[in-house]
Amino acid sequence: MLEGLYSGAAGMLAQQQRLDALANDIANVSTPGYRSLRVGFRDLLYRQDGPAALPGVEVGSGVAAVTTGRSAQPSALRETGEPLDLAIQGRGYLQVRRRDGSLALTRDGSFRVDARGELVTAAGDRLVPPLRLPAGTQPGSVRIAPDGLVTVGERRIGRIELVDVAAPEQLLPVGDNLFLPTRGSGPTTRVRDASLVQGALEQSNVDLGEAMVGLIEAQRAYQLASRVIQTHDQLLEIANGVRK
Repeated sequence: MLEGLYSGAAGMLAQQQRLDALANDIANVSTPGYRSLRVGFRDLLYRQDGPAALPGVEVGSGVAAVTTGRSAQPSALRETGEPLDLAIQGRGYLQVRRRDGSLALTRDGSFRVDARGELVTAAGDRLVPPLRLPAGTQPGSVRIAPDGLVTVGERRIGRIELVDVAAPEQLLPVGDNLFLPTRGSGPTTRVRDASLVQGALEQSNVDLGEAMVGLIEAQRAYQLASRVIQTHDQLLEIANGVRK
């Protein structure tokens, strides 16, 4: 009797999760290296609808939203002219150490120099392996080759390494455009078939027009699911009236 209410509520919850994902994508449309979320749907449990139901006729319990990782669609590069900005061409991530000591992955290559001369993100997370510039080095004198080799004048300072995981869709997002490896993603391994572009940043791969259309679709689907609940409530009211 209450299956319609449960199905409508499940549909509303699924569309709300899709709305949240799309809203997050739109909010990060200008975030360097951001990857849009991919949300799908799966059927909930199907079962025989009581002993009087026709053979083979089953009733479902609605749908649930499923996050299937992030889009791997490549995005354009934007030249910034900043010598410490880095864009990745190809697969892979830059590795940084967070303040709590954990290692995280990111494709946001906007770096700066801290008080100790080390390359850090805007949030202060240090590049791994660490890269420290000689005292008095001006950012404009830093050269970063496509293979990650860093030089100041004729002096080699270090090398920026790119890493990747076997299942990027299983990486755990922790905010600030950072991801943590998980058991599902597999351990990090060094990438050798990607390159770095100095003085540029990878743009977000969010298609704003597509995201806005998806937002409207999700809002309409949410309204329809809520109408299912209203209609079922009216039917139950009628049924109760007949029984009286």
